[in-house]
Amino acid sequence: MSTRDIRDLSYEELVAHLRSRGENAFRASQIFSWIYQKNASQFNKMSDLPSALQTRLGEDFLFVLPKVLHKDVSSDGTIKILSALHDGEKIETVLIPSSKRVTLCISTQAGCKFGCRFCASGLGGWRRNLTCAEILGQILYMKTIAGGNVISHIVFMGVGEPLDNYDNLMKAIRVINSPKGLNIAARRITVSTCGLIPRIRQLAGEGLQIELAVSLHGSSNASRNVLMPVNKKYPIDDLIAACREYNKATKRQITFEYILIKDVTCTEQAARELGRLLKGLLCKINLIAYNRVSEFDHEPPSRNRIFAFKDLLEKNGIHATIRTPRGTDVSAACGQLRHSEGPLKLNIHRSE
Repeated sequence: MSTRDIRDLSYEELVAHLRSRGENAFRASQIFSWIYQKNASQFNKMSDLPSALQTRLGEDFLFVLPKVLHKDVSSDGTIKILSALHDGEKIETVLIPSSKRVTLCISTQAGCKFGCRFCASGLGGWRRNLTCAEILGQILYMKTIAGGNVISHIVFMGVGEPLDNYDNLMKAIRVINSPKGLNIAARRITVSTCGLIPRIRQLAGEGLQIELAVSLHGSSNASRNVLMPVNKKYPIDDLIAACREYNKATKRQITFEYILIKDVTCTEQAARELGRLLKGLLCKINLIAYNRVSEFDHEPPSRNRIFAFKDLLEKNGIHATIRTPRGTDVSAACGQLRHSEGPLKLNIHRSE
């Protein structure tokens, strides 16, 4: 029996496979429609396929389904799912509904290797990359619990560093964006990164109008080093230079994510340094009040201090917005997602 999940195939790979089996290429469109638009997870439910092809697909591929371990629903409607993968590794996925959009926050790795010193995701270390199928499977599952709401936006801001799993990320994005797949517009897809410069440059050449969000969280090497070990490999000046190159190549605005921690990042000096650092760059700063993680001894600033910092940025020529926290009561907010220690002992869940 095959151990390959069919959702690991791009559309072009599926066409090539079908042709190698003597099937017509148009069957790929039907199969993609069943998987990504009708949420089918059994080949024998794909009723417009010949029964012989259904059988052959079941021999060649499978659907590996995650096991949902826990569902948390926040008082603001945010839904967080903890699920176990086929090998027992765990990930979290968050559905964030609002009056104008339904956003899905997706994980790309089991654990994280970058160890930002305010974020729960890296506390248990890094386990492995997620496959394309595991990335897409989060969307397909969350569609089933979205309560009739259409998922309109995808943000790769869950557990893990998306650009550290580049190939699987890009394969998944192309399925998400494809009219034959999930058909979500590129400008409604956001990729977040802690600042992997070579991958930012690679992303600039992909020809996709996706949104790039860079986790800045510091205004100088000294301040960024406090919270983000990655800055020692990719210093802040080099990172901003790469962002300017990205601007030039894509003509797309970059969002800088900036966490506000009392007496650490939310200072007048930081606002002035950010003004100098980002001058002339097509960008905005998304200000995020620190969400408490028990392992870190940080505090968020007061509401007044947050708004004062925003005003200082704008006086220094930087457009800034304040992110409304969502799901904090179920630890689903920025910096709070994690995976539990140790893999579970689970049987593989297959649907053929």
